Amino acid sequence: MSSRSYANLLDLAGGGGLLDIPHTPRTLPRVMTVPGIISDMDGYGCNDGESDIGCRERKIIVANTLPIQAKRDTETGKWRFSFDEDSILLQLKVGFSSDTEVIYVGSLKVDIDSSEQEEVSQRLLDDFNCVPTFLPHDLQEKFYLGFCKQQIWPLFHYMLPICPDHGDRFDRVLWQAYVAANKIFADKVMEIINPDEDFVWVHDYHLMVLPTFLRKRFNRVKLGFFLHSPFPSSEIYRTLPVRDEILRGLLNSDLIGFHTFDYARHFLSCCSRMLGLDYESKRGHIGLDYFGRTIFIKILPIGIHMGRLESVLNLPCTAAKVKEVQEEFKGKKVILGVDDMDIFKGISLKFLALEQLLQQKPELQGKVVLVQIVNPARGSGKDVQEAMKETYLIAQRINDIYGSNHYQPVILIDRPVPRFEKTAYYAVAECCIVNAVRDGMNLVPYKYVVCRQGTAKMDLALGRRSDCPRSSMLVVSEFIGCSPSLSGAIRVNPWDVDAVADALYSAITMCDSEKHLRHEKHYRYVSSHDMAYWAQSFMQDLERACKDHYTKRCWGIGLGLGFRVVSLSHGFRKLSIDHIVSAYKRTNKRAIFLDYDGTIVPESSLNKAPSASVISVLNALCNDTKNIVFIVSGRGRNSLSDWFASCKMLGLAAEHGYFLRWSRDSEWETSHLSVDLDWKNMVEPVMQSYTEATDGSSIEVKESALVWHHLDADPDFGSCQAKELLDHLESVLANEPAAVKRGQHIVEVKPQGINKGLAAEKILSTMVNGGNSPDFVMCIGDDRSDEDMFESILRTVSCPSLPAAPEIFACTVGSKPSKAKYYLDDTTDVIKLLQGLATSSNPKPRHLAHFQVSFESTV
Repeated sequence: MSSRSYANLLDLAGGGGLLDIPHTPRTLPRVMTVPGIISDMDGYGCNDGESDIGCRERKIIVANTLPIQAKRDTETGKWRFSFDEDSILLQLKVGFSSDTEVIYVGSLKVDIDSSEQEEVSQRLLDDFNCVPTFLPHDLQEKFYLGFCKQQIWPLFHYMLPICPDHGDRFDRVLWQAYVAANKIFADKVMEIINPDEDFVWVHDYHLMVLPTFLRKRFNRVKLGFFLHSPFPSSEIYRTLPVRDEILRGLLNSDLIGFHTFDYARHFLSCCSRMLGLDYESKRGHIGLDYFGRTIFIKILPIGIHMGRLESVLNLPCTAAKVKEVQEEFKGKKVILGVDDMDIFKGISLKFLALEQLLQQKPELQGKVVLVQIVNPARGSGKDVQEAMKETYLIAQRINDIYGSNHYQPVILIDRPVPRFEKTAYYAVAECCIVNAVRDGMNLVPYKYVVCRQGTAKMDLALGRRSDCPRSSMLVVSEFIGCSPSLSGAIRVNPWDVDAVADALYSAITMCDSEKHLRHEKHYRYVSSHDMAYWAQSFMQDLERACKDHYTKRCWGIGLGLGFRVVSLSHGFRKLSIDHIVSAYKRTNKRAIFLDYDGTIVPESSLNKAPSASVISVLNALCNDTKNIVFIVSGRGRNSLSDWFASCKMLGLAAEHGYFLRWSRDSEWETSHLSVDLDWKNMVEPVMQSYTEATDGSSIEVKESALVWHHLDADPDFGSCQAKELLDHLESVLANEPAAVKRGQHIVEVKPQGINKGLAAEKILSTMVNGGNSPDFVMCIGDDRSDEDMFESILRTVSCPSLPAAPEIFACTVGSKPSKAKYYLDDTTDVIKLLQGLATSSNPKPRHLAHFQVSFESTV
């Protein structure tokens, strides 16, 4: 069900005047779109003319802001633009081949008057390959400072708005602004994209629903997304009112990247718990099946641009600053912190740890200095102001208590600090501490390690020999993304002030040999997993994720932000009622096989008994003398007998075909393939132990099988327990005539050789041996056990002993990969189809005696 927040995507995006702005006056060159475009709803006609875009490989990088610095010339009044060399968007080009054209789409960090936008757009495109998105000021405020920084960003950093004074509550107006802004970004991409060739790489939480707009316009767009912030646990994320819309937006990508396994695990858990999606790992790659498409998950922390940092190390101004800092802190051990000013960076906790250290170790007073460089805040609001106030108060207190005329324990640098100056502090500091309570990645430790490694020019500035062993010490919070990759760092819980103080003491008193070893380990990792490695690895995986785009048929379904693309094999299509009714009418001997749960009765139904409409349509089909109709189910024969007591001529195959009867008055026949069920005594105690340990699980005891259900258990824990139970039972039953199968929320143990496919095969063989070879076979099912039935029917009816090949309609419920050729959306479609067939039937009194042959005699 679509959310009330977006019954129609265009109504939402266009509502409230959010999109009442002109498009970029100059239309950028477009190219032909791919065949099978979902819709032209976004207002762009297909350009049938020749494109002026060449054949170079192109990457379109989309982010909130362009890697551009803009400044208005005070003399001429004209805008001056230059590349921002520190932008990761610009630096990631180092991972692409030299002949790759990179185009950037994003906003500028300054407001451009509407009268200047056309000229600025042209200049940025011509000179920098940048396509600017101009958001109206009000929309920009609501989108970035509103939804992004006050709602998404705190929530993704585990801050819940429990009360109005602690975070901002969800505001639907801000959400609408977020959607509208994402659509504007998507429109800009649509103006320049060649969907057959170009790769699109979207960055960060500002643009999480943008993939839906692009996927709606180009169903085969090659689209990657990388999240540079944490992704919270499902318990936190599920509090977001628009949680499903954002998840589905991300899932319209082909590849989704995260810095750490924890972030990816949380995302997968959210997809499982909120959307019911399963994921699995194949050859080391994690994939989510989403309506026939496989969305791959990439886990790789971003790196730094080694060349850029080393070039700054070699600047004369850096060398001069190094000497100045060395002289200023001569005889003291420098601990360095470099953080943005926000509530999650833990600056005040860091200061409290230093205070604790100076109190517990008086001998360090006058010998240890914490230099804290504070970057400008990226957001605003009372939280930032409170964090700033607390930081200054604690710093002042420490300096008042432990400082003197010639010594201050805390040096707080709260001004714009040029890169060369930061680099100088990195090079001089004996220890670097990153104490954030939550941070997506944080590259400060990586930069520190490289600066401590230094260069030949930096060695001269520091007055050390080039062959001198390097050393560095890191104290890092366990809640930041870079922590897992820095195994030589001292990891701390930033909330534990005593532990952080102890870590700082260990870092500055550790012996030189161990410092050398830790530094070497870190430098090997940082230098080999740099920005080039990160960008190249992500793009390689994106290419792999998109390689099958044109081997399947694609079409779009769903409204608004619930839109998704169904991608299936070319021969797989929805079963048309008119098509099958036509075949039904012209045939005379028909075999119809129907699964039960999930096929004619919804899986979600609490009442598992068939409805009156199901009974009615089955009787109508059974009363046609041309039809043999069977329910082929995993359920027990007693349940099926009770539910279908009013269906006199309906055949039943219970427990996957272990029991079979041809009509209500027939005797149940038992397969003789496996008469030894002693293994049940071994299986039941094992299942019982897992049931006791897994809240919400249960055991279903059948005559020939045992089933462990975990539908009502915690999704993650239930799935984990099911996998463990599967392995356990396979080990226990290695030498027993039993098979262990895992299905949808179940683990089932049944006799070897028993499956629905075998049951269908025996029914068809009985018909053929009785001289009634079918000329119409229909089989409908929804889960893995039904795939055996599809395969068996296709194999049986292709047998050369048949006088003629029948018309086959193997159909799965739900548009998903299957051995069936057709699909229907849900049980409602199945019942409509059966009603259509029943209406076309010509019921007459009939008997099954001329069809029925002993079940066992056909084995």
